[in-house]
Amino acid sequence: MINKNDIFTVEITDQDELGQGIGKVEGFPLFIRHAVMGDVAKVCVTKVKKTYGYGRILEFIEKSEFRTDPACPAYKRCGGCQLQSMNYEAQLKFKQKRVEECLKRIGGCDELHMESIIASDMTLRYRNKAQYPVGTNKNGNPVCGFYAERTHDIIECEDCLLSPKEFGSIVSQILKWMKQFNIKAYDERTGKGLIRHIFIRKGFTTKEILLCLVINGKKIPYTEVLRDRLESIQTDEFHINGLSISENTKRSNVIMGEKTEAVYGKPYIEDYIGDIKYRISPMSFYQINPGQTKKLYDKVLEYALLNGNETVVDLYCGTGTISLYMAKKAGKVIGIEIIPEAIEDAKVNAALNNIKNAEFYAGKAEEVLPELYDGGLKQADVVVVDPPRKGCDETALKTIVDINPAKLIYVSCNPATLARDIKYLKEKGYVLEKTAPLDMFPNTTHVESIALLSRREIDSK
Repeated sequence: MINKNDIFTVEITDQDELGQGIGKVEGFPLFIRHAVMGDVAKVCVTKVKKTYGYGRILEFIEKSEFRTDPACPAYKRCGGCQLQSMNYEAQLKFKQKRVEECLKRIGGCDELHMESIIASDMTLRYRNKAQYPVGTNKNGNPVCGFYAERTHDIIECEDCLLSPKEFGSIVSQILKWMKQFNIKAYDERTGKGLIRHIFIRKGFTTKEILLCLVINGKKIPYTEVLRDRLESIQTDEFHINGLSISENTKRSNVIMGEKTEAVYGKPYIEDYIGDIKYRISPMSFYQINPGQTKKLYDKVLEYALLNGNETVVDLYCGTGTISLYMAKKAGKVIGIEIIPEAIEDAKVNAALNNIKNAEFYAGKAEEVLPELYDGGLKQADVVVVDPPRKGCDETALKTIVDINPAKLIYVSCNPATLARDIKYLKEKGYVLEKTAPLDMFPNTTHVESIALLSRREIDSK
């Protein structure tokens, strides 16, 4: 019988999708945070369920060969980098195995042509975006950092090691400005206070910085002082394009408000993926690891194998990042996205690059596509989907099947929903040709995947 507060010596023999170590005591599974496969540790049981339990490490008896010292001092408290105690080679194997197991177990894909995971050249300082919640510490001073796992308690951390170092310098100046002028941080419990979040995004090629303060109000004071301080820390490595504010007065967990406007300077930055230029605003979807994004889009092009005559339909096209990248190789690209503002950004990005063979439509795919077919669209040779973590809903999948493309390229940030959707598509006559995992998010459990499916040719005899 296993009880809370029991202490056992446990060997970690596996890890779950959250990165937790798994070990068994008398056949009873324990999930243990910060444990790495191969560790042997003295573990205290913290919670017991009917068929499994949780534990925490008291001390190591033998450390795994895959274990490494986390670089970040906030690692255990923050919870954002679940795999930072694993060496990078082990992280890649963990992610490759996770994608493979999901496709087999959920997707029913017994035979897989899976390429080796595409590693990231940078494992630290690779993020081009950060959103810092702002709060107040016990001394009454403004602080920011990241929420502790499963809470809204802020772990103070101005310099996240996944983000560019200049982000920490910018955050530090904002906190000093708040303290000097007694500008209050937002308090979720009371709904009072002004500064809610600090949003920063960097163009790694252009070195432009987009800075936006999410506020519980309509304006901020002493903007001239803040502007001077921010300009004083600029270097050859970064230039702050301007300062914007996003009004969010709602009592909710949503970060950005519906309205964003520039206080000074430009409310956007520009950056490149390959030779395609993109204009990026605070609300724009833009992949967070620029080096890996190019590898991802190059793999999409490789799978599409375009000859310059095809019609490509890009569902969930967002601001047109994949659409425009493919347009240089395709005959025609049609991007569809439900968010009108994203479609406007996509059109701006097409104009920036003088791309004439890309069209963008706002609306649901199942509504827009029939209208396009009625208007003369004859065939979609390739369909690309890059849905959110929840995957494609069944209506969207049915629409894809109705379009009947020869090739379908599915870009996914969630192996489980990718596998679920592939199972549906297989039942409707598509074959999974090959897949490639890609590590977009080193030191975390998240993994990107690209899958190529083709329409099964049915013998009419």
